[in-house]
Amino acid sequence: MHHIRTTFLLMAGLMMGGANVAHAQGHQEDIPSFVQNGTLTVCTNPTLPPMTFVKGSDASKPEGMDIDVARALAERWHATLSIIPMDFTGLFPSLGAQRCGMVISGIIQLPDREKNFDAVAYQDTALTVVARANTAPINSMADLSGKTIAVQSGTSYAARINRENEALTAAGKLPIIIQQYPTEDQVVQQVLIGRVFAFVSQDVELYFRQKQLHGKVRIILKPDYSDYRHFAIYLRKNAQDRTLVQNAISTLEQDSTLTAYRQKWSISSQTEQALTQDNSAPAFNWGAFFSALTSMAFLRGAFITLAVALLSHAIAIVISIPMAITLNGRGNSLLKAVLKTYVSVFRGAPTLLQLLFIWNALPQFFPIFREQWFTPFLATLVALSINESAYQVEINRSALSAVDGGQELAADALGMSRRQVYRYVIFPQALRIALPPTINDFISLLKTTSLASVISLQELLAITQVQVARTFEFTEYYAAALVYYLAMVFFFLFLQKRVERRFSWADRKKASANAS
Repeated sequence: MHHIRTTFLLMAGLMMGGANVAHAQGHQEDIPSFVQNGTLTVCTNPTLPPMTFVKGSDASKPEGMDIDVARALAERWHATLSIIPMDFTGLFPSLGAQRCGMVISGIIQLPDREKNFDAVAYQDTALTVVARANTAPINSMADLSGKTIAVQSGTSYAARINRENEALTAAGKLPIIIQQYPTEDQVVQQVLIGRVFAFVSQDVELYFRQKQLHGKVRIILKPDYSDYRHFAIYLRKNAQDRTLVQNAISTLEQDSTLTAYRQKWSISSQTEQALTQDNSAPAFNWGAFFSALTSMAFLRGAFITLAVALLSHAIAIVISIPMAITLNGRGNSLLKAVLKTYVSVFRGAPTLLQLLFIWNALPQFFPIFREQWFTPFLATLVALSINESAYQVEINRSALSAVDGGQELAADALGMSRRQVYRYVIFPQALRIALPPTINDFISLLKTTSLASVISLQELLAITQVQVARTFEFTEYYAAALVYYLAMVFFFLFLQKRVERRFSWADRKKASANAS
């Protein structure tokens, strides 16, 4: 009897265990493959309110409808949400490099994009042509013939306008002139200052920005493009993942979650209204300027800028010294040829290209660089260190060459080792020669760090752009950033003068003049 009861309990336990395993497997099948280790990673460009933007001062915590949708999806899949803010042009390369599982950033669903990625629509939208408030409406895109239009680089707007230009050219008319700018706020600014006739954007953004823009712009045309009617979530090609995302969006639509988000962010037909003129905006908002100047966001951005510049320049100097010594050596060797090629390549290639290659292309060849440890800070450090070392090699090589060769011979005659010759004779003199151009190079590097904003490093310029996109107070935030940059540069210029004064005796002309 005991044996029978034991067997029964064992069978019941196996059946329950099997049911639990089946339930767990079923649950796993409901979670997309790009949700890794319980984390949903989303890439976004937080410069398109109300879809995705920075509402406060912390650029690492964007808000908007897109962020709410991402949170709802993460909750549905029992995952932790990780948001990676970045430049728009880096979104799809980062998705392809598997840095993120989804891209949700107010991006239009287009067939061309769906050749490489899957897309799931979640919000209706319409393309708009926007000009200054006193501009009369136009009837079609053909009325823009010969006029200059601003668009955000990396978006599909330029390609769509080029299709219009083909029709205009065929009809014997002047094409539309396209100017591309890296961020949406810079695009809008071109219209406000009168540099371009109009810009192209989405209707939801304009309705949201009415108060910020003080009625200075108006929509002059809504072209009826059938392929520009939906914002979409993009993910890597995977039929099962696409189905799971589509089902999740359908559920959020059916239970009115998306409707609630649209009301929260004023995305509905009721918000479509005329942009009324508001002349109450001050010419310069001193409150915003001083607020930015003293904000923790700007202080953090300046600190990151300075840290990147100092660390990358220090690494570049360490790399460049043995290279300079080798290049100054006698004779030719394979190593010298390799080093000359290194210097030529990294001095010749644009710094921005090197930065984008390390961040977006390197993970394609070496998957280890997709991991979380390879942060934008580290990628910037690697790119700038390599780039800067190519310039620093030439500075150090020239400084070593400037040391009188007779002193090296004299040191050899005294029985000094090669290490002693360099340490006590050559390096001290070369240092005096190399210091001024090295500091000059560092000041240039300090300003070059602003390029890192394209890979989402939250340095000073990136912080400034995020705040401008949030408030549209261009002059005030740019002025605050300028104060920070000038303060850092002037400090190092002052340091350079002190160094030159300290080592002025190394100048032979001055030494001769003092002696006479």
